[in-house]
Amino acid sequence: MNDILPADIAYWQHLENTARMLFAEYGFQEIRVPIVEHTSLFKRSIGEMTDIVEKEMYTFEDRSGDSLTLRPEATAGLVRAMISNGLLHNQRHKVWTTGPMFRHERPQKGRYRQFHQIDVEAFGFDGPDLDAELILMTARLWQRLGIQRLTLNINSLGTFQSRQAYREILRQYFKSHLDQLDADSLRRLENNPLRILDTKNPAMATLVAEAPLLTEYLDEESAAHFKTLCHHLDLAGISYVINPRLVRGLDYYSRTVFEWVTTELGSQDAVCSGGRYDGLVAQLGGDQTSAMGWALGEERIINLMQTQGVQIPANQTDVYIVLAGVQAEAAGLSLVERLRDQIPGCLIETNCGGGSFKSQLKRADKSGARYAVILGDSEAAQQVAILKNLRVESAQEQVTWALLAETLRQRLAN
Repeated sequence: MNDILPADIAYWQHLENTARMLFAEYGFQEIRVPIVEHTSLFKRSIGEMTDIVEKEMYTFEDRSGDSLTLRPEATAGLVRAMISNGLLHNQRHKVWTTGPMFRHERPQKGRYRQFHQIDVEAFGFDGPDLDAELILMTARLWQRLGIQRLTLNINSLGTFQSRQAYREILRQYFKSHLDQLDADSLRRLENNPLRILDTKNPAMATLVAEAPLLTEYLDEESAAHFKTLCHHLDLAGISYVINPRLVRGLDYYSRTVFEWVTTELGSQDAVCSGGRYDGLVAQLGGDQTSAMGWALGEERIINLMQTQGVQIPANQTDVYIVLAGVQAEAAGLSLVERLRDQIPGCLIETNCGGGSFKSQLKRADKSGARYAVILGDSEAAQQVAILKNLRVESAQEQVTWALLAETLRQRLAN
């Protein structure tokens, strides 16, 4: 688990603010849900045979003996919130959330045990037009963030019924190659053979590559749904790769699944993933509701922005207040508050903690401020201030307090 320091926070704020504005444009509303949920929620939704549930969740008993878990992903908690608050009966909703998630994984670049996701979900939409819109929204997000060279992988997992038939075909295929399966694959063979396709074991790469393809066993409705999605993406000019091995790591997905991947972050290639989960709401006790969503890892997106040299707007200090003297400090603090009232949005930093005139000017320069407002005891007595341009060599000017706000406004506008 890592700290996010002030030197990096501008990237986080830029990513989150850009996403927030984009989601509003597409009609998505923010929702906030607890970090802690009952453990059973994740077992029922994610799947007991997944790596997340088996190996990675932070689970504990509270004082009442209830088993609780720090959320490893956002979708299950969002679905629970929609059901428990009665938001899904004959209703359609587009929501998003953001916050920390927790998985006990091997820490590496772009992967921490506390990580942060931005998560988008839509409930009550049946057609592939919704699938396309969610993917198009991610493409627009990359554009606004200045991120390039991402590849979109898409696939269809079909309905629960067609997937069950495929599971049996896959099970028989892997049973005929038991000597090539590793321990994890042998354990998953009976209950969840699809997860074998997601193995990271290079020794099994050839075996997995030669396995039967799910796309060859799709039901007609799912095949038509996927074909229409591809058509929407084609018309929008979105490039994609149909990847029949893309199964996603969570059991609740059905039909459309997708991932945006990069080659610039080493082994952590997926930066945004999602798909449909039309059966999950009913599985967790709600009405039958179509649903789809995606999540992006903020750490990975920020790493990618930095790797690609994306420049972001900085919250740069506009004015630094130099206060040299006891009377200057006493008068200056109230003067600065009046300036903040008179120039909304102006970023003003006040020197606190004293220091010599020279040291304060060094701090002013280091802050990146365009102007320094200098106030000594004599200026305080006369109710004037010295205005100094810190970025352009020019003469200092004396300004009365009454005209200071308007003068600063004019100078900063140029």
